[in-house]
Amino acid sequence: MNIKYKIWLEKNGRVLFGHGRWELLKAIEECQSLNAAAKKLNMSYRAAWGRLKASEDRMGCKLVEHQQGKRMHLTA
Repeated sequence: MNIKYKIWLEKNGRVLFGHGRWELLKAIEECQSLNAAAKKLNMSYRAAWGRLKASEDRMGCKLVEHQQGKRMHLTA
């Protein structure tokens, strides 16, 4: 017997944060690049950027910091 579960945060029926976004943030922390993180997770840059931006907008805070030409890192 296996017990399986999924946990996510919702606000007004919209996903704020779940397992997929957690995996994306872990990959960003490891790779220090959104493009490299997206490749690691076999997703397009556009899909990764969209998920990250949607979570930031819905949560009302920045999840990553990035300056042009520098590495990306998590804010907390």
